[in-house]
Amino acid sequence: MDDQSLLSEETVSNKIYFIRNQKVMLDSDLDLLYGIETKRLNEQVKRNISRFPEDFMFQLTEVEYNSSRSQIATLKNGRGFNLKYLPFAFTEHGVLMLSSVLKSDKAIQTNIQIMRIFTKVRQMLLDTTEMKIDILQIQKKLENHDKNIELVFSYLDELTEKKEDESERVKIGYKK
Repeated sequence: MDDQSLLSEETVSNKIYFIRNQKVMLDSDLDLLYGIETKRLNEQVKRNISRFPEDFMFQLTEVEYNSSRSQIATLKNGRGFNLKYLPFAFTEHGVLMLSSVLKSDKAIQTNIQIMRIFTKVRQMLLDTTEMKIDILQIQKKLENHDKNIELVFSYLDELTEKKEDESERVKIGYKK
């Protein structure tokens, strides 16, 4: 597989998971993108652990791994994890920080592509949120319109009833 197809938008976006209410990429996916072994990637991270606070990187718990395994397994193409070590998850900031510890040209180009895709994913989420807000506003307006239409019909009913009552009254005044 050449670098272009490896770094396609679809390939990278399929490796972004939602764990602990945040978008993350797993070490076993990043190793493929960077073209290094997971063990080597994690060695570099451990050598520079002060650059990776918990909001940049965390290790999945067994419960998280098991509950997200179906999401992950469908995208792994049978590779799977070595359960001797639970995978590390890197947030967007953690992936960005990887560029400072993985200094190859491939790592730099890979990071640029990943950051672009994270930005697109964030924008898509913002667009989706804005659309939801717009839909809620439209629904609220429609509810108000329904109430107003009901009110108009009740007024029309009242006017119709009054007109019927007037026809039963004896008219006084000049007759022609």
